[in-house]
Amino acid sequence: MALLVVGSVALDSLETPFGRREDVLGGSASYFSACASFFGPTRVVAVVGEDFPEAHLGFLAARGIDLDGLARRPGRTFRWKGRYEFDLNTAHTLDTQLNVFAQFQPDLPAHYRDSEYVFLGNIDPDLQRAVLDQVRSPRFVGCDTMNFWISSKRESLLRTLERVDMLFVNDAEARQLAEEHNVVKAARRILTFGPRAVVVKRGEYGALYFSGDEVFAASAVPLASVFDPTGAGDSFAGGFMGYLASRDGSLDHGTMRRAIVLGSVLASFTVEQFSLDRLRSLSPREIRVRYAEARRLAHFDDLEADVLLAGTGD
Repeated sequence: MALLVVGSVALDSLETPFGRREDVLGGSASYFSACASFFGPTRVVAVVGEDFPEAHLGFLAARGIDLDGLARRPGRTFRWKGRYEFDLNTAHTLDTQLNVFAQFQPDLPAHYRDSEYVFLGNIDPDLQRAVLDQVRSPRFVGCDTMNFWISSKRESLLRTLERVDMLFVNDAEARQLAEEHNVVKAARRILTFGPRAVVVKRGEYGALYFSGDEVFAASAVPLASVFDPTGAGDSFAGGFMGYLASRDGSLDHGTMRRAIVLGSVLASFTVEQFSLDRLRSLSPREIRVRYAEARRLAHFDDLEADVLLAGTGD
């Protein structure tokens, strides 16, 4: 089933302890669609400027991504410049140039409007709803947001959350949105805002999934080499939503758990190189192997029957 993503396609300039890159491919929709495309058809709604390199479009198109919704407008492409310290946990923004993205008004091509799976990337919640207004009857809607929208457009964001099935946030955003310090309490409060599920992304510590009484904790894949954490959250969401869209409507808890692990697996590949470079050579076999490794890492046996026999009671 086709998956639609709306978000940013950008040119990033990055600095980490392991090197620098200038004007490389970035943006939430780029990372998301590249990861989701491993599982099935993916459609992108975004905008770029006249300066956006054809080579980047060629890479996305070669992944089988439908770019009919990617508009090219007069002006310069959205640019972000950031630096990471040695722990790679926090991105320090050095410069943001919205350029053509400042006037972004999502306009879906006719064949996009039947998309059954929709992901609303981290954009203005008013624009997120404008996209939903153009989709006829989505089966499942995922949504991302950030601290800026939570603080500056809270009421608009809450109206968006009433219309989505799942929210992706990090732990700080979950606390801010729910106005709860405890992440578990925060996630459960967010569920009262409308979504039927919440995924709390915790970077190198994994992810938490909440839906009704269901809670699932997935650890991140341990990595010996991490070069660039940019786009890890979008890669996670792309792997997650791509897998869901490929399952022909199955949305049970088992499917959700596998989707979370696959999201973590895709994110683990992304951070191994700068920009989307690791995804250019990534193969389906490598994804399967790392998924199996993640499953083995998380496995443990039942407790032996004779343990704690010296205790009292049951």
